[in-house]
Amino acid sequence: MEFVHLLLRYLHLLGFAAVFGGWLVSLLSKKFNFNAAMLWGIATQLATGIVLYGIVAADGDANHAKLGVKFLLALMLAVMIAIPVWKKREKVAAGHFYATGALIAVTAGVAVFWV
Repeated sequence: MEFVHLLLRYLHLLGFAAVFGGWLVSLLSKKFNFNAAMLWGIATQLATGIVLYGIVAADGDANHAKLGVKFLLALMLAVMIAIPVWKKREKVAAGHFYATGALIAVTAGVAVFWV
């Protein structure tokens, strides 16, 4: 069971890397668009996060408030990323783009700093 937990955590981190990496590439190229890597990354994060929550909750030592906030932030990110990708938007508004980047940073901060 420990291997499954570690594998899910690894996939969860890869999902974060895809979301942040896709956003950073778009920022540096000044295109302000969202790409499939970001969409698949946030989908991976949501799926693995839900399963990881189930595993941790089954052990009885889950921080439900932290995990609830992380789920809400990931869900907001998923909506902010998925809609422009599904509508095949060439570019998103600068405010939307920077808000998505800020939300990515806040989500990572909650994961790291909320003990």
